[in-house]
Amino acid sequence: MMRTYEQGEHSSAVWAGVSGTLEKIEALDFLDRLAAGDLDAQSFVNYIHQDGLYLNGYAKAMSLLAAKAPTAEEARFWNRSAADAVEAETVMHADLLSDDRFAKVSEEIAPGGVAEPSPTTLGYVSYLVATAATEPYEAGVAAVLPCFWVYAHMGKVLVERAGDLTANPYAAWVQAYDSPDFDSAVDDAVTLYERCAAGTTEDGRGRMADAFAQATVYELHFWATSAAFQDWSV
Repeated sequence: MMRTYEQGEHSSAVWAGVSGTLEKIEALDFLDRLAAGDLDAQSFVNYIHQDGLYLNGYAKAMSLLAAKAPTAEEARFWNRSAADAVEAETVMHADLLSDDRFAKVSEEIAPGGVAEPSPTTLGYVSYLVATAATEPYEAGVAAVLPCFWVYAHMGKVLVERAGDLTANPYAAWVQAYDSPDFDSAVDDAVTLYERCAAGTTEDGRGRMADAFAQATVYELHFWATSAAFQDWSV
């Protein structure tokens, strides 16, 4: 049975509300090939570079939430999450890209380690930062939650789908999002969503649901366009 995290009335409803988008994410060939271990190296490396760009913006959004948080406990959570997003995942990315199977491809895609954000990457990051900065605190919480929750969900889906990961070149990435530490962070983020939703108005809950749904659509497009090498050509 798939883990349900610390859901309550409001978080359960918003998760159910994006079921159609989640089904599309689960059906992506990019993720299926990751689980099988036969995804082409170019697609994976392009995704890793775009993810690195995304994480810097994601961390900024969470830092903005920390500044607006109503309690010290919540501020500490967002600051810690922002630091983890940059530090832990940057280390994982560096380890993956230094692998002989990916190093040459990485230099071809991002000479000198410098990649250009795709339209979707820039759009997603801009949406998160703008929401965290200009919308009410609870809407910002809703916007950043899918990155926690969808990744944890897909980590479990992919581990189950992959079976034995011993020979899978993408095992480190697949397993990173199916871990007790990441699950604990997701529990905390879902709990914060539930607390915010319970404490706001009906209109506020609607804005939270809209932000959560929009960010989940961005999750879908982020994976899909990373594999498709989206660029700025028309």
